[in-house]
Formats: sequence, structure tokens, C-alpha cells
Amino acid sequence: MSNDLASLAEASGTKFILALFVDLRGKPCAKLVPVEAVDLLATEGVGFAGYAVGAIGQEPKDPDLMAIPDPDSFTPIPFLKAGLAIVHCDPHVNGEPWPFAPRVILKAMIAQASDAGFEPWVGAEVEYFLLRRGADGALSTADTDDTAAQPCYDARGVTRMYDHLTAISTAMNSLGWFNYANDHEDGNGQFEQNFQFADALTTADRVVTLRYLLSMIAAERGMVATFMPKPFADRTGSGLHLHLSLTTGGTPVFPAGTGLPDERGLGLSDTAYSFIGGILEHACALQAVVAPTVNSYKRTRATSTASGAAWSPNTPSYGGNDRTHYIRVPDDQRVELRGGDGSANPYLAIAAALGAGIDGIKRSTDPGGVGSQGRSALPPTLLHAVDELEGDPVITGVLDAAGDGVASYFASIKRDEFFAYHSAVTPWEIDHYLTAF
Repeated sequence: MSNDLASLAEASGTKFILALFVDLRGKPCAKLVPVEAVDLLATEGVGFAGYAVGAIGQEPKDPDLMAIPDPDSFTPIPFLKAGLAIVHCDPHVNGEPWPFAPRVILKAMIAQASDAGFEPWVGAEVEYFLLRRGADGALSTADTDDTAAQPCYDARGVTRMYDHLTAISTAMNSLGWFNYANDHEDGNGQFEQNFQFADALTTADRVVTLRYLLSMIAAERGMVATFMPKPFADRTGSGLHLHLSLTTGGTPVFPAGTGLPDERGLGLSDTAYSFIGGILEHACALQAVVAPTVNSYKRTRATSTASGAAWSPNTPSYGGNDRTHYIRVPDDQRVELRGGDGSANPYLAIAAALGAGIDGIKRSTDPGGVGSQGRSALPPTLLHAVDELEGDPVITGVLDAAGDGVASYFASIKRDEFFAYHSAVTPWEIDHYLTAF
């Protein structure tokens, strides 16, 4: 069957297409295109005033962004709205891919990985909370009976949210993503629904699609699905854990291979250890990309939670099947980067992780001993992480992979974000200082 957009729309009974892309902050932007205009969408794209989009490197005077669809990403979602589909797009300006577009950046990094001889594969764990917002704006757990001190994996908590979880599971499986597990996570009201790994671009597209679907399906039930890293001070935060692997010509390169030495005992090749070493070496700068909000650092610097564990490492280390490390090695096929959170833009997070890891391979970086804690702690705030980013030519090079100026722009908007937060007077300050002097 033809994979051109018109044929895909006709075969799936699609009536309207969301031509979608995200800005640097991860905001999903789209226009709703009727199927009658599918040929125009396929050949010319659909136009956006870039400055109005948000953080995508444009000013009001700049020419339109033209969102050019990628037919390989075409995703019918009739379970949400009859006749609706999504297609992920690559923004262009004046006929050229726009270097500030996250999907364009990831595609540039995938091309760099290919030049180095590798095909990157990624799995993603999307954690989120299901909440309700009261008339006064206060947030509460959507399931009022979800009050256990240690709710993780509680069968009753999963069953009470059965309708929501099974709706999402059915949706993922209807799309061919292979949802293989749905569970209650460590915080009250927190869930995770897993799907099979795929090539790096496909997984990033799926994370964006899943966030959209979770938000919309939750809203239909009067709930808020939030990927905010730390919505509650006393609960575990939400991560975006990335499982990374490389192949060469379809052959996995991370396993050590039968009979080959591995003094560290994790069953990995020298290439895999160098990949880990690269990520660890660039971890402090990487955090600005994989943990890109003020709230992110409430998660990584958490001292305690109601359940007794924060599950968010604050030192760049690695180990075997041990979730206290920045990089976990669950088997010899992949490594899990645990530093990212729910606010991460999946395109940028995957691109930056690949850039760091492949830099490690190119330089044969030594990750040190398993469990080593000898490196500096991760940045304590977003401002510190931005400083680290600006001093790291590898991670800034990732952001500039499709064109210069993106890294400095990203650093600028993130520094502004921190100071906007810093200028706000919080209840904590009132409580501690109002009558203290």
C-alpha cells in the first residue's frame, strides 16, 4: 500500500488531520486540516506564525514556519475523535528545515549517529499523575481512595483507574505500539504505561503522541494528566527514563559477546562502556536538556518522600540493575538514562543523550568503576544546569546540530524562566520571613 499521505488518510477513513510539531519547550502545536486539503498539506505543508508558536527561535517579523508532514508518522486516532489522525511535521522556513525545531534537531543527530556507523534505538518510560483541580485551583489526587503510604504497584489502585488505563492501553495497541504493562507508580495518583522500543525518531514521536492522548482522554473524565516533574513536595516525581541502545547493520553493539572479557561484570562491550562514559562526562550539561524546568530540580534534589525513596539520582554514576544510579544497566542490550523527567522534550532529550554517548565512543571514554560516586553532583537548580550547558561544546553542539544559534537561544529562554520564578514571592518566604525580624 502506498505510504503517501492521501492514501494513508483514505485507507484509515480519516476526515481531519492534526499537523503537529512541538516547540523547544515541548508544547504541542497543530493545525486541523480537512482531508479535502491533504494533497496541499503533503506538498506545501501548513503555515504558522512562528513567534506565536512559542519557543522556536522566531520574532514577529519573521516569515512563516511551514510544517511539512512526515507520512511515516501518520497515526489515526479514531478512538479519541472519529475520523481524526495525527501526522508529525518538520517545520521549514523558506524551504529549508528550521534549525530550532526539535524534531529537525533529532533527525540531524540520527544522521550524525549514522555517519559514525550506528543506528540508535530508544525506549521511553512516561510517568504522570492523574489529578483533579478544585474551584479554588487546588490539586488533589483524582482517585480519592489512593491514600496508601506505599501505593506503588497496588492492584487496587490500578483497578480503580481501570477505565482510564485500559482506554490508553487499547489505544496504544491499536496503533501497533505494543503496550506491555500498566502500573501504579510510587506516588499517590501516579501511573506509568509502557510501550515497546523503536528507532529513536519513532519513539520521540510516540512520546509526544502519548502525552497528547493522555491529556485529552483524562480531560474527558474530568481529570488532569500532568507530566510536571514534581507536583507535590512529599511525593515521588515523574521521570522520563530513556532506554538507549545502538546497532550496526542491525547487529547490537552493546553486548560484550560470548567469551569476551568484561572486568566490570555487566556483560557490556567496550563500545557500550564508552557510551556510558560519554553520558556521565556530560551529565551536568545534559541535565539542562533532560530536566529543563525550575520544577525539575525539586525532583532531583528531593530529600525524602512519603514512600521513603525519591528514585531520582543526583550524582552521575552507573551500575547494574540498580535504580539508584544515573545510568542503570538492566541487561547487556541497553542502558537506562534515569536523569530525565516529565518536562523533557523527547526529541531534545534523546538527541542530547545520543550526542553525549557517541562523543564518549569517539574518545573511548572510561566510565570508571561500577557504582563510582567520584563525579561532581548534578546541578542543584536550572540556573546551574544552564551554566553547565553553556560550558559544554558537545551538548551545545547537539542543540546546534541543524544550525547555529539554537543552544544560546535555549540557554537564554531557560535562564529567563529561572529568573521569572526567582522573582515570584512564594508562600514559603511569607511563612519564614513575614514576622521573623
